[in-house]
Amino acid sequence: MMITVHHLEQSRSHRVLWLLEEPEVPYQIKRYQREPTILAPDALKKVHPLGKSPVITDENRVVAESGAILEYLEQKYDHEFRLKLSDEESLLQSHYWLHYAEVSLIPLLAMKLIFGQMGKAPVPWLLRPVGAAFGKGVQKAWLDKQLQPHMKMIEQHLAANPWFAGQRFSIADIQMSFPLLALAQRVGMEQMPASQKWLQTAQQRAA
Repeated sequence: MMITVHHLEQSRSHRVLWLLEEPEVPYQIKRYQREPTILAPDALKKVHPLGKSPVITDENRVVAESGAILEYLEQKYDHEFRLKLSDEESLLQSHYWLHYAEVSLIPLLAMKLIFGQMGKAPVPWLLRPVGAAFGKGVQKAWLDKQLQPHMKMIEQHLAANPWFAGQRFSIADIQMSFPLLALAQRVGMEQMPASQKWLQTAQQRAA
């Protein structure tokens, strides 16, 4: 049987597709479209109870959550050690960024998206001017200030290292690709030249 990637449009499942392309693991894609509410369709709940993406099926096994999927695929299918790390410091860095992406950074970026949408549908049109003003106020007064130390830390790390785990490309880079793309789109990376260079280099990989 082949790995199936249950791919929701505009979701983090591009990470899974990227990883599978690195060691050239065969897979198939089952695509899902978001509802008008931007939520995932109920069909995904037939795969996993939470109905979220990314999620994969590998024979009779269902694996969900980005970090867990990346670790699972790396351990099971990276036979040529294209992604696996061996030295302790690189492994420590990889584990840190793998978990930091979803636990520390993505929640802030998700709030950035939500507050930025408060002046648009599905917010009732009469409330959109108030919602837009409220969203901008929260971002300026609190959220943007919360993001600044994260951006500084990432920039300093990538100024000193070509990849997130150090000298070698790893699953940490795949995991961090989504939040850095979101940073570029929602905040801007004009003051992050090393991060911009990393993003360009990562996007030039054949996979």
